[in-house]
Parts: sequence; C-alpha cells; structure tokens
Amino acid sequence: MATVVAVGAQWGDEGKGKIVDWLGPRADLVARFQGGNNAGHTLVVEGETTILHVVPSGILHDGSINLIGPGVVVDPAILLGEIRKLEARGILKDPSRLRVSGRAHVILPWHTALDAAREERAGKGKIGTTGRGIGPCYEDKVARRGIRVADLRQTDELRGKLERIAEQKNVELTKVHDWQPIDVDALYAQCVEWGRQLEPYMDHTSRVLDRALRAGKNVLFEGAQGTFLDIDHGTYPFVTSSNCVAGAVCTGSGVGPTKIDRVIGITKAYTTRVGSGPFPTELEDEVGEELRRAGAEFGATTGRPRRCGWLDAVLLREAVTVNGLTDLAINKLDILSGFDELKICTAYDIDGKITEDFPMTLAEAERAKPIYETLPGWSEDLRGMTSIDQLPANARRYIERIEALTEVPAALLSVGPGREETIIVRELFG
Repeated sequence: MATVVAVGAQWGDEGKGKIVDWLGPRADLVARFQGGNNAGHTLVVEGETTILHVVPSGILHDGSINLIGPGVVVDPAILLGEIRKLEARGILKDPSRLRVSGRAHVILPWHTALDAAREERAGKGKIGTTGRGIGPCYEDKVARRGIRVADLRQTDELRGKLERIAEQKNVELTKVHDWQPIDVDALYAQCVEWGRQLEPYMDHTSRVLDRALRAGKNVLFEGAQGTFLDIDHGTYPFVTSSNCVAGAVCTGSGVGPTKIDRVIGITKAYTTRVGSGPFPTELEDEVGEELRRAGAEFGATTGRPRRCGWLDAVLLREAVTVNGLTDLAINKLDILSGFDELKICTAYDIDGKITEDFPMTLAEAERAKPIYETLPGWSEDLRGMTSIDQLPANARRYIERIEALTEVPAALLSVGPGREETIIVRELFG
C-alpha cells in the first residue's frame, strides 16, 4: 500500500490534472479533498482533451474509485454536467466509480450571485475570483449556515433551511448590491431535483477511503489550486477560500496524518499566476508573452490569460516547507526549448535586504525584486523523449539546479501535454 498526495507548488495551474491522470493507473482510489469548480484540470489522452472541474482526474482509468471529499464545495449543476459528459463518452458506466461525500457543502445560486456582485462593487480592489461562488460557500460553511450534499435528500427539512438562509442573502443582494433576489420556491425545486440525481453517487467517503487503506490499496490524493493560493499560507488576501496544502488532505478527505507516505509538489518549469496579487518574477515583456504563447497559458476554467515569469525557487522552497514535499513533478519543460538562456530566482531583494525566504506580508511580497541566476538554454525539441538520459545536457543541468535549490528530487518530468509525454525519474507507487 502507498498513499501519495499531489499538490500544486505555485499559484495553481501547474498541470496537476495531467500528473494525477498519469498516476491514475497506479492508484486504486483517487480522492479530491478541497476547492470546487474554480479549478480546471486539463487531461490530454491520445489527442483528446478532457477538462474536469469537480470530478477527480483519475476517472479516465477503468477500475479506479474516485472520491469527492467533505472538504470540497460542490456546484450540483457543474458536477452533474460533468457526469453526463463522462457517461456519454462511456467513461463513467457505474456510479460506484464516483462517490460524493454527503458532508460536502453545496454551492447555491446566491453564492455565485454574491461572488459576482462583490467583485463588481470592489472595482479596482477586487480579488480576481473566478466568480464561481467558492468563497461565499466556504463562508457559509464556516458560519455554520451551509447546505450539504446530504441535505438535498432531506426534502422536509431542506425548505426551512433555504428560507432561513434566503432572508439574509436576499437582503445583501437587493439592498447592498441592487441585484435580483433568489426565488426560494424555484431554488427548493431545483435542490430536490439535484438530490434525486446525485443520490446514486452520495456516500460516506471517509469510510470508503478507510476501507481502501485497510485493504492495502494505493491511494492518490488530488489537490486543486496551489500552495500560494492557500487561505493560510498563500499571498493573502489574493488567495482562494480553502486550504490547498498537503495538510488539508486529512481534514478534507477524512484520513489521519499517519496514513500519508509521500507528497509530490507539482510545478511548471517556469511560473504563472491568474488574477491579482504579487508575482515577483513576472515578465511583462516579450519573454513573458513568448512563455504565454508557447505554453498556451490561458485558464481552463475562466479562459483568462495567465501572467508568466521565470521559475521562482524562493517560492518553491516555501512550498517544500509548508507541504513537506518528498518529490517534485516538473511540468512543461518542453516549453523552454528555444530560449538561449534561462533564469531562476534564487533570492529576493526587499528594501535593500537580501533574503532567500518568502516574505510573511503581502506588502513585502509586492516589493520583492528577484535576484536571478542565469543558466544556458537548449534548442532541442523535448517532445518524444522518454528518459532523462535523452534530454539535452542543459535541460538536465536545469533540473539538477532546481533539485539543488529546493533540496527535493524530481520524480516526474513532463515534456508535452499528452499522458505518454512523461519521463519517469523514480516511481512514486514503488
């Protein structure tokens, strides 16, 4: 038995979907433990692209069980839409392959409405959310007034809960934001229908997970977003509303910390970010544009262009610290082909003081100036290469430098978007 946690080591969009999909055949069970449909995981298999927002990325592999844990917030319309598409393609033939925690909280129409209304009202001070209602849903969860997936089946109690919550939500929507109120009768009918359709998938997922671990199964935990979007450890307030770091696996899926064997941090060979917030290595020049073009850096969920910059080792070292990373997966190494030289940020200059540690405050992060180390690039096309020995010497040197700066070995290297375009340096489910 082995348990592996896959987490983003940057600001999300690191290619976690591809890595989880690649690891999928080695895992008997794949569990998603936080976030919602503000994450988009893009999988390319035999030339066909699949984008998943809620369903775990292991679903493409026959035989694996995929769990949506209690730490996830679920938009039933989005989840059911993904289920129907997977059913139509013959991928999801049996509901037993996808289990949804009855304790996961439900994203309702007032959550998405409030998300959009608050961002609109904030103007230039907006956070840059995806507008999917994630934050307002987690807000209700913490305030102990949320609706959970299992509540959708309790139709007698559900109406009263919706009516009580609607009183507060509609006041904010109408009086503060001048938006239309949510029709509770229509919402109740919709929730009942969602409950009916989701019932075959509802389960006590923590028990499913426990049975798998007791049976000696391989389990893969799939995170969403990235370390620096974590509500506690990220560049607050320009973060998401959940804990994205490896420690959240325990609360978000219902497993004890003694059950975790390895934690793989997924990073691009460069750095990207979507939305507002500090980004010390951002390149607002032709090099940044070339990275965006070559890497097709546009959000899978929103389509927004991603901000691009050189690899930030200061950032990665902090990710190592807060996640306890045992391995790295380096994605999009192929995108760097053709650059004469490459840069890695090894330290920051903050108000004249040199530091190798990521700053504690947002203001310091915004003032941080990167100190770069320059490495020679390579011109060879990496796609089609199947072992690290086939890589150009300068590509190997680049990887070795990342390993040295982070003190974490690389286990997987991605040299293309396809599932097969992955180089194994060392096995994770060994």
